[in-house]
Amino acid sequence: MRPPTVSPPLSRRAWLKATSLGAAALAHPGLLKAASETDRFWALLREGGGIVLMRHALTVPGVGDPPDFRLGDCSTQRNLSEAGREQARRVGRAFSDAGILINDVRSSAWCRCTETADLAFGQHRVWTPINSFFAREGREQQTREVLQALRNHRAPDNLVLVTHQVNVAALTGQSPAMGELFLTRLVGTERLAVLARLSV
Repeated sequence: MRPPTVSPPLSRRAWLKATSLGAAALAHPGLLKAASETDRFWALLREGGGIVLMRHALTVPGVGDPPDFRLGDCSTQRNLSEAGREQARRVGRAFSDAGILINDVRSSAWCRCTETADLAFGQHRVWTPINSFFAREGREQQTREVLQALRNHRAPDNLVLVTHQVNVAALTGQSPAMGELFLTRLVGTERLAVLARLSV
């Protein structure tokens, strides 16, 4: 009896071509990169001890806040758009689907941040060191205060900070899109290293 013919193993490229996901990834290489980045985000977060920086979700058009801005009055601020509210809810669903428990959610006092936190995670507590310093003084002092406080953060707890672009950039050297999340780790005492990013 003739032994069965054994086909040689498929190359990675041939395997990709043979699957619908792979075909899409070959046609659009960014899809595969985005998928692996998302997988890395969840895998690292499941290990515990994560520090997640989230820029508030999409807002109505504008930069900064109106001239009559008052911190305790949401009607004077630039707030979330309906698209932003849905984006925040998608973040919450993504964490729920991934089975990730968040132990502590801290937010800037700005309404677009507290609303993002509540819609995504169902909780928040205002932490003034992550208040916006856009067009204000306090960048260096607030950034040092955040980094100093994070020295005590340990696994297995995961922490989310919902804040602003300027704050995230000062802490990491990278700028997030609205609603984007950075999973970070404290490196020394001077900065947070971005390990993975998530956009939903």
